Amino acid sequence: MDRTSDRGRLLTRRAALLGAGQLGLFGLLVGRMYYLQVVEAERYRVLAEENRINIRLLPPPRGPIVDRNGIKLAINRQNFRVLVVREDIVDLEATLGKLARIVPLSDYDRQRVLREVGRRRSFVPVPVRENLTWEEMARIQVNAHDLPGVLIDEGQTRHYEHGPAMAHLMGYVAAVSEEDLAAARGADPLLELPGFKIGKAGVEREFDLALRGKSGSKRVEVNARGREIRELEREEGEPGGQLALTLDINLQQFAADRLGQESASCVVMDIHSGEVLAMTSTPAFDPNAFTRGLSSQEWKALLDNPRAPLTPKAIAGQYAPGSTFKMVVALAALEAGVIKPEQTVWCPGHMTLGNARFHCWKRQGHGHVSLVQALAQSCDVYFYEVAKRTGIERIADMARRFGLGSAPDIVLRGVRGGLIPTKAWKQATLGEGWHQGETLIAGIGQGYVLATPLQLALMTARLANGGRRVDPVLTRQVMVDGHLAPRPVATPESLGVSRHSLNLVRQGMHEVVHGRRGTARGAALPEELGEMCGKTGTAQVRRITRAEREAGVTRNEDLPWERRDHALFVCYAPADKPRYAVAVVVEHGGGGSAVAAPIARDVMIETLRLDSAAPRRPEGDLKA
Repeated sequence: MDRTSDRGRLLTRRAALLGAGQLGLFGLLVGRMYYLQVVEAERYRVLAEENRINIRLLPPPRGPIVDRNGIKLAINRQNFRVLVVREDIVDLEATLGKLARIVPLSDYDRQRVLREVGRRRSFVPVPVRENLTWEEMARIQVNAHDLPGVLIDEGQTRHYEHGPAMAHLMGYVAAVSEEDLAAARGADPLLELPGFKIGKAGVEREFDLALRGKSGSKRVEVNARGREIRELEREEGEPGGQLALTLDINLQQFAADRLGQESASCVVMDIHSGEVLAMTSTPAFDPNAFTRGLSSQEWKALLDNPRAPLTPKAIAGQYAPGSTFKMVVALAALEAGVIKPEQTVWCPGHMTLGNARFHCWKRQGHGHVSLVQALAQSCDVYFYEVAKRTGIERIADMARRFGLGSAPDIVLRGVRGGLIPTKAWKQATLGEGWHQGETLIAGIGQGYVLATPLQLALMTARLANGGRRVDPVLTRQVMVDGHLAPRPVATPESLGVSRHSLNLVRQGMHEVVHGRRGTARGAALPEELGEMCGKTGTAQVRRITRAEREAGVTRNEDLPWERRDHALFVCYAPADKPRYAVAVVVEHGGGGSAVAAPIARDVMIETLRLDSAAPRRPEGDLKA
């Protein structure tokens, strides 16, 4: 009995301890449930809601770019693209094979899709090809029953209406790179959207923030795996602003067509406002190819082309200005008082300085020539003598006044400043002293002197407008805090050059085209358009040896293309009431009068024709 009683008491104690333990655990469970469901209820309600509702960004439409007359240059075009959803496809490679029989698919596209599918969740669509034509999209839709998991998506892509004619100015858009993301430092979440594109070159890059716009958003319900169930709310973004350029696309296209496949450039400026009406470089490239993505073969072809289609020659091509620089030398001499207009210099075809002989382009010489005659006939010996009397420092000072030697302030990257040498420059750069012979060579725009076509057009505009400091203008708006604002009006200041000196130089430019012995007599405008003033230039790209001179210098057309002289021509018109300046440079084109002048003449004719057909604006607008 005693043993049975002890055993019963032991079981009772164990049961009591077990019950107490169970009761304690139950109390802890109740307490934890109370904490989670009452104390922390609001926190977990928010977390649950955020897990169920996602906010996703909506890219805004990119702002259009238009010319001075409102003609669209860059627009957003409907973009059909084909996507695949992995979870709905049994054999992805077989499906891509079927798709390739309907629309062209490269091996690169196939490999890219296979890689992307492996990185993403099975229900996330993966792009296969963009920019499908309507016919390609329709063929896929017709065969949809044989292509499970293949979808057609509609969006927008950037399109450049005038392709190569605007390539160097417009630039292009392309996908956001890792460098772009690092530079943004999370400032704009739009950059992280798959497929979002930003400006990479030209005005697309410089005005990217304003053209990009502000993102919208949508609230969508998703399941635990992240699949979108339904859209709950949408807020559209702010479209990008419209950017207006100063260019006339009709003139731009004409200039590009006139240059053809020459390695050349042309700039047209309004001499009063500085507005650039045309600025083209040839050959060029199709910016739409960059938007869709270049193949490796296309990229290699652009890089290997000896005529450098990727280089914006109008702003980045640096050339010896040749005889187009003689107006600057003449102004420097006149303002310094070292020559008088009626004084003449004897040109026997060469000039001797020490043991060196400096030749004129005309071997038999020009005889006695005055300033105006020397400009009209482009006498090198006259300008050797004038440069020697004036000195390189005075020449450099005058060149800088007319926009040479520093990069023009224009809203593009890669603008080069050319080079106007001085004694200090040579000492600092080459560690050598200046020689007087180098002054003579600079006097005819050779040697170290370099200028871009844009600078030559600017120089000509300042000559034509009476010596006022206009600067090149490419857009009618500027960026202010990420938004587009009207360009402020500025009053051009004087360059401090006397009207008398300017009139003498302009008289010489008039004689170039209309004088009996002018070097560009064939470039005169049709009579109804008035008269034009200009200056030819031929810049050597190699030194002519003594042996070549004794044997008779080989003609440009008999030399390999890369050894031929550059051809240049600058002009303005009408002569009595100047309005437009034109500069043309043809790389390795030969003579300025034979090659560059006819191009500039045709471009000027088209400029004046378009001007007469356009509605007239108040004179005040021209001098903005």
